[in-house]
Amino acid sequence: MQDLLSVVTLGSIYLLFALGMSLTWGTIDILNFSHGSIFMFSVFSGYLILEHTTLPFVPVLLIGIAVGAVMSLLVQVLAFEQIIRRARDKRTAEMQVLIGGIGIAIIPLAIAQHNTHSVPFGLRESSFTVHTWQVGDLRITNIAVITIVLAAILWAAMAFWLRRSRQGLALRAIGVDTEVASLMGVHRRRLALATMAVSGGLAGLAGILFTFGLGAITAESGDTLLVKAFACIILGGVGSMRGVAFGAYVLAACEVWVLTQTSGSWVEAVSFGLIFLVLLVRPTGVFGRKEVRRT
Repeated sequence: MQDLLSVVTLGSIYLLFALGMSLTWGTIDILNFSHGSIFMFSVFSGYLILEHTTLPFVPVLLIGIAVGAVMSLLVQVLAFEQIIRRARDKRTAEMQVLIGGIGIAIIPLAIAQHNTHSVPFGLRESSFTVHTWQVGDLRITNIAVITIVLAAILWAAMAFWLRRSRQGLALRAIGVDTEVASLMGVHRRRLALATMAVSGGLAGLAGILFTFGLGAITAESGDTLLVKAFACIILGGVGSMRGVAFGAYVLAACEVWVLTQTSGSWVEAVSFGLIFLVLLVRPTGVFGRKEVRRT
């Protein structure tokens, strides 16, 4: 049961982080490789603020979400929109956005590395304390409960919004055919900005929860999580809400199983080996469509 709890907790972090990437990639066709840096810099901003004042859990969480949302919006307005506007065609734009995201990610990474000298940093100055409860043989922390509950609620709310709301249907229409969606009165830029803001906010939320649970992260932690989020999306299927959840918890289960059975050095190899195997059998991912036409 303790291992299962570890899987659910770790999978919930992966889900919160990967959900934003999956949303932008599956709808507005933005594969944002600066997502990891946004995750890290949201925590770093909270760390800087907590050097001067003591804040409880909720304000720190809101700071992380706000920083993530604003950074993501700036990346979209100042970089991705300009790249797409100047690109020769759609394929060129996709490649340039991908490379642009990698380049942008270096800026917050360099700032954090310069200020922390690549030493792990955390949110220990917050008045929030991580408590561990003992329930029979099961040990669970309050931050694990918060993480699991928030991941479940946000995933369900987003899936419902995409499927049932008018804006969600419009966003899915953009993902199928931008031109037709525009002819139907869908405002692509407005929805793209909102999507990027939500994506960045989720990265910030995941960063704060992950750091409270782990104690500290490094400036490079976002890059590691970025690769895992990419794997979650590919495993589940691009653009699938069920798929990203499936990928997050399967990846977490693989990692926890390997950690409990070995010294831990095989975590990355076994986990990504499983993903490679799935891709050989079903290249579109477990819940992916045979053909995905995006913007």
